Amino acid sequence: MLVHYRKRPRYHVNIPIASLIDIVFLLLVYFLLTTNFMVNEGIKVKLPQARAAAPQTEEEITVYVDREGKAFLDHSEISLGKLFRRLREKIGNGKDRLVVIRADRRAVLNKVVKVMDLAKAAGAARLCLATEKEF
Repeated sequence: MLVHYRKRPRYHVNIPIASLIDIVFLLLVYFLLTTNFMVNEGIKVKLPQARAAAPQTEEEITVYVDREGKAFLDHSEISLGKLFRRLREKIGNGKDRLVVIRADRRAVLNKVVKVMDLAKAAGAARLCLATEKEF
């Protein structure tokens, strides 16, 4: 006995991807808007006077002060006497160089003020104290 099976037509499944694309796009926008972008902010001590604003193209000089009051320049520890000479060399003739001081929040204020005074005495016309944004 010979049995012939009829071929059934295949079912075509249509997946609606338009709503899926909308949901993925909304999630992308949500995460872009809620992400915190890290921005280095600082308290400006002295601002230069200018009539037209221009983007800063020069590199700043960064001095780090740790919790014990030790100063670091170019990621190496340096004494306060050498710090004065190195800052004077780095500033050179560019009297408008920006010096940023990144001090640990538990550092003794007197040590940080000494570093700020050294930078000012070395010829830094602009001086900033870096802070973190409070959430």
